[in-house]
Amino acid sequence: MSATAVHSLWTTAAEPIDKIPAPTVEYAQLAPALIVVGAAIVGVLVEAFVPRKLRYHVQVFLTVVALVAAFAAVVALAAGGYGTTKAKIAAMGAIAVDGPALFLQGTILLASLVAVFTFAERRLDPEVHGNRVDSFAAQAASVPGSDSEKAAVKAGFTTTEVFPLVLFAITGMLVFPAANDLLTLFIALEVFSLPLYLLCAVARRKRLMSQEAAVKYFLLGAFSSAFLLFGIALLYGYAGSVSYARIADVVDGSVRTIDPALADTMGNDALLLIGGAMILMGLLFKVGAVPFHMWTPDVYQGAPTPVTGFMAAATKVAAFGALLRLLYVVLPGLRWDWRPVMWAIAIVTMLGGAIVAITQTDIKRLLAYSSIAHAGFILAGVIATTPDGISSVLFYLAAYSFVTIGAFAVVTLVRDAGGEATHLSKWAGLGRRSPLVAAVFAVFLLAFAGIPLTSGFSGKFAVFKAAAEGGAGALVVVGVISSAIAAFFYIRVIVLMFFSEPKAEGPTVAVPSPLTMTTIAVGVAVTLVLGVAPQYFLDLASQASVFVR
Repeated sequence: MSATAVHSLWTTAAEPIDKIPAPTVEYAQLAPALIVVGAAIVGVLVEAFVPRKLRYHVQVFLTVVALVAAFAAVVALAAGGYGTTKAKIAAMGAIAVDGPALFLQGTILLASLVAVFTFAERRLDPEVHGNRVDSFAAQAASVPGSDSEKAAVKAGFTTTEVFPLVLFAITGMLVFPAANDLLTLFIALEVFSLPLYLLCAVARRKRLMSQEAAVKYFLLGAFSSAFLLFGIALLYGYAGSVSYARIADVVDGSVRTIDPALADTMGNDALLLIGGAMILMGLLFKVGAVPFHMWTPDVYQGAPTPVTGFMAAATKVAAFGALLRLLYVVLPGLRWDWRPVMWAIAIVTMLGGAIVAITQTDIKRLLAYSSIAHAGFILAGVIATTPDGISSVLFYLAAYSFVTIGAFAVVTLVRDAGGEATHLSKWAGLGRRSPLVAAVFAVFLLAFAGIPLTSGFSGKFAVFKAAAEGGAGALVVVGVISSAIAAFFYIRVIVLMFFSEPKAEGPTVAVPSPLTMTTIAVGVAVTLVLGVAPQYFLDLASQASVFVR
């Protein structure tokens, strides 16, 4: 090779390349998620640099301020018209800023704010060595029952890392229902799943059970992530893109230009059907629908109860938001293929959750199966494939999340010498020992059962009405039967609390700090307001029910 040729190579390589465009990111539209992730990063720095005695107060303050600020950002975006007329795709096609995204983000932030108060609760357990303790292990890294754990308890250590972990999880949940391409969807899924696996493992009492729950959740969650990722790969092979709009165009047949590199696979229906099914499996796992529900009861029972309440509410909201966007934006052209499958899943989820719940003897497992049955009811609204279907699902998620967090907050109050008394037999006669706590729990159970004048009734009515109008009348009949079965075990718990004799050595009801009281009060208020006067919120949900494409 001559020197001139080498020289010419150098000069051409050194010429400025102006082909790579700088990414345009609309920071204002992404503000809710950015505020929360920023606070999470600051929380990690707090763990590193702030003295141990001050960390708890700094972290609680930081977390609450971040969630309030992020909610204010969501309200500002909605007021600015981003939920309706100005809805757009931001961050170079990665994130949708539209009505459903903002409504779900607002719900997640408010539910998380209320749930975080239960994380910060430190008055339920008796003081240990003069230190107040919360629901989380003194030192998560120490082996349960070891000398290092005893030393950590004696020194008054607390796992304040739970607050940045919760903020990271919330960040993923905010992005998940707003993701507008499959890679963003997957990254958001991992960002909120990994902190939850950790949070499930750090219970102060029953640590081995807590760690077992975390391992089960992690292994099954890894499977579901793998299915989702494989489905993404197949859909990419089918459409030549991971963008929702592009995949939808290829499904509709409105794209004629074929990428030569993908000429062999593009438009291959087998890839579309298998890929779509795998992504659906990944999302249905997060929702807790049968047959992808096996993790739910074990994880709900083993995780620290504040984490269970947060997870049960916020994860469902995020996962259903992503499921709606996938079915309504990416795969509306496949409606005749996915509707029969979703019908079957909704029916077995409603009936399975309700029937198995009857046999449960642990209150947290009972609420877990109840959450599976509720996933089935919400799927009935998803199947409606009408604008009313979307708005009814949004309303149901908002109503359900506050009832759930409130119910798990009440569970944290009923305690015996070993911590929380979750066995149902321990709850006998609770209404005579502590009428107020039992009455509040009864309100939540009636809302779960869908009794009129509670938010549960308004939500179920909206979902079933949308399903019936969307041609899924048979599904509504199954839903009503499941609701009747479910009402049996909710009312059984109410009867147990108010009409049984309290046992002499039964549990006591701890007096919580104002934090948990606020959580429970908000839960009751939302349950009653959405039950007695739901119209404003139904209108809000219907305004927010249009996806940007």
